[in-house]
Amino acid sequence: MSAYEYSALDARGRELKGLIEGDTQRQVRQTLRERGLTPLNIREVSENRAQKRQGGFSFSRGANFNPTELSLFTRQLATLTRSGLPLDEALAAVSQQSESKRVQRVTLGVRSRVTEGNSLARALSEFPGAFPPLFRATIEAGEQAGKLDSVLERLADYADRSQALRSKVMLATFYPAILTVVAIGVVALLMTYVVPKVVGVFDSIGAELPPLTKGLIAISGFLQHYGLFLLIAIVGGGVLFVRALRNEGFRRNYHRRVLRLPLIGRLVRGANTGRFMRTLGILFGAGVPILDAMRIGAQVVTNLPMREAIDSAAKKVREGVSLNKSLSESHLFPPITMHLIASGEASGKLDDMLDRAAENQERELETLIAALMSLFEPILILTMGSVVLLIVLAILLPIFNLNQLVK
Repeated sequence: MSAYEYSALDARGRELKGLIEGDTQRQVRQTLRERGLTPLNIREVSENRAQKRQGGFSFSRGANFNPTELSLFTRQLATLTRSGLPLDEALAAVSQQSESKRVQRVTLGVRSRVTEGNSLARALSEFPGAFPPLFRATIEAGEQAGKLDSVLERLADYADRSQALRSKVMLATFYPAILTVVAIGVVALLMTYVVPKVVGVFDSIGAELPPLTKGLIAISGFLQHYGLFLLIAIVGGGVLFVRALRNEGFRRNYHRRVLRLPLIGRLVRGANTGRFMRTLGILFGAGVPILDAMRIGAQVVTNLPMREAIDSAAKKVREGVSLNKSLSESHLFPPITMHLIASGEASGKLDDMLDRAAENQERELETLIAALMSLFEPILILTMGSVVLLIVLAILLPIFNLNQLVK
């Protein structure tokens, strides 16, 4: 039985859309007619098959899960599976509980593949946009080992931690981002609207103005005449930079330079190391061979030099070198992480040490972000206050010398 998306007309001529299960499109059409609906369009829910029919374009639009949806899907499926509910019934229950049409569509599509006799990992591979390689590989290993429920629990914990960390970072940067936008907007308004009004009064006097006032008038005039072009140049520069990042050589050089920055580099290194260690720990703990785990784990690393260091380390591991020594040669991963990996390899508890290394990096990342944001806010306020003070002084100085200006 497969899942189908349909659009149909009811007795009043209103168009209805929804999801329905059936063996064939003909059976689905018959079911809709029995419900008093006139079928307009029926299509099978499957991202991969739809792409093949459309020459690579996804016919089943909106199949990607956002982090919150993936976290909730994993937790619900893990809970239902742990309680002993059959997999197809668990998937049906998840679909019914979800309020998202996207989650309902994908979940029913996965359930239809499972009821056809496919494994859960095989069913999930039909929707690569919704389920990342880590998710599919871990579930495949769990099914082969007969530990699907425990693997789903680990994936649910991983998704929850990732979502929580992402939420903390967003909340920590939200206020500074708003403050920055407001500060830039206030300064731009003063320079393009308030200052020209005051300058008009000074021009009518025709006297020598203080250097600070002259500088303010020059900047204000530049923004008035060329502000739009400056904005276009900034936006254009951003677009060109994003396009340049598509070039692998440019992206590699840029990522390498980012790693050398004092604080930003530490943030990037810590975030990528934490994701890689967490992914590697889940995969290796689920029974995935270390080389396959490294290959899949490298996909969550966004920094190109670090990803290439992992690929190089995987080749050394294949030759018999330990994971700790292979990763240490690049000098891109924190020493504490390497020590934990070495301890795990020596004690035979590598998966536990990988999880501990990931937790250590995540805590350090949270602490560093909180410290940076706590410093950024007062610095931004002081900078904003200094700029406004200079503008006010530039306007008030000629007024203080008003008697001389009149003479």
